[in-house]
Amino acid sequence: MSHTDDRQGRVPFEYIRDKFSKANPEIMAKNTFSKLINSTIHMNFMGRPYAVQHPSGKIFDENNKEVEFYTVRILFLRFLVNGQGIKPTGKHVTYKDIPGGLVYYPNFSKRTIERLAKTYGSDLEKFESDMQSIGAVKVLQGDKAYKFPFMNETYMTFIIWEKDEEFPPAANILFDQNIQFYFDAEDLAVVPDVAIDIIKNKGIMPDWIGLYKKKSI
Repeated sequence: MSHTDDRQGRVPFEYIRDKFSKANPEIMAKNTFSKLINSTIHMNFMGRPYAVQHPSGKIFDENNKEVEFYTVRILFLRFLVNGQGIKPTGKHVTYKDIPGGLVYYPNFSKRTIERLAKTYGSDLEKFESDMQSIGAVKVLQGDKAYKFPFMNETYMTFIIWEKDEEFPPAANILFDQNIQFYFDAEDLAVVPDVAIDIIKNKGIMPDWIGLYKKKSI
């Protein structure tokens, strides 16, 4: 791992970890619909349970294995620090509808929507199998679509249009409107990319994920 990768991940992680360590864990748990037990915040990520220790910010999966990827750790802590306790609305928005999303949209489209289309647009059976592995719920949009929770009460919908003789594969990503009360546009540029990595790996966090290379401290 290069020093650049290490520094790029460490700087934002240490910044949010400092904010997390100073924040009240009871308030963070309440505002994210998590459970606080003995200074540890218990929450769900991509359908699986995780534990976040306060004030250290260390994160462990259900097998007590520590999460070591900067991108994921940053998202966990930002979710907890920034959560405002807003339940799902049932209203779907695109990335462009998120405050600040229009500025980042070209990168978001290339990084996530095009990737989603290329990954599953030629194989709807694999899309169905992978989405079912995380407990996603089928919805009636596109040629095939699934809705799933990202962290606790934040939801995304992945929509695929299969390629045919005339058109290439296409995709879209929708968020429940409440997601803007947990993540900003910069975070949400990364969130679906992280989800795709995990979905492709049948719900299990792969050996590498997200913006930065492997951990670490």
